[in-house]
Amino acid sequence: MHFIPEELDDYVVRHSEDEPELLQKLTRETYQKILQPRMLSGHYQGRLLSMISKLVNPKTILEIGTYTGYSALCLAEGLQKDGKLHTIDINEELYDFAQQYFDASDYKDQIIQYTGNAIDIIPDISENFDLVFIDADKPNYPNYFNLIIDRLNPSGIILSDNVLWSGKVLDKTFKKEDLSTPALIEYNKLLKNDKRIETVLLPIRDGLTISRKV
Repeated sequence: MHFIPEELDDYVVRHSEDEPELLQKLTRETYQKILQPRMLSGHYQGRLLSMISKLVNPKTILEIGTYTGYSALCLAEGLQKDGKLHTIDINEELYDFAQQYFDASDYKDQIIQYTGNAIDIIPDISENFDLVFIDADKPNYPNYFNLIIDRLNPSGIILSDNVLWSGKVLDKTFKKEDLSTPALIEYNKLLKNDKRIETVLLPIRDGLTISRKV
């Protein structure tokens, strides 16, 4: 979803940092071989994730929702030299695809990939987190937040993707079978009202929220 005219959006992308070659290759292969390639973070959002990670300079990153590994590689660019990125996805069919790109990157020894239900996996990760990126099944966003907030280090950052949900968060007539829209509406309220964090919602792509633990 574009919140500014496409021509201006293209200008923004052209005047932002170039997409690394490995990520260009990952994008091409994702569009050629994988269903729902629009789930990819993409050039502009990927450079934003990279920039935020470099500013935070995290020791430990948690990513909920690996997909084909694009966002994990962007976030890994800001890791400390001895840092680790834990990335979780429920789709086991994407594991090898993402792993080949992790292995081809400079961060192959820093990225730990998990397959399964994040709610079950996160409690078994021993570290607390400096940076968390949530980009998985929308109905569980509130559950993910509640699971990780006490594991987030002071001044730690939570990035939440797709929080505008193509504008559906303004829709008060969503269908009963639509579980994602009401969950995201509730999640956005949660982030706004929880006093443990301060939050800014950015109208970037499909909406990206930055929340900082106070």
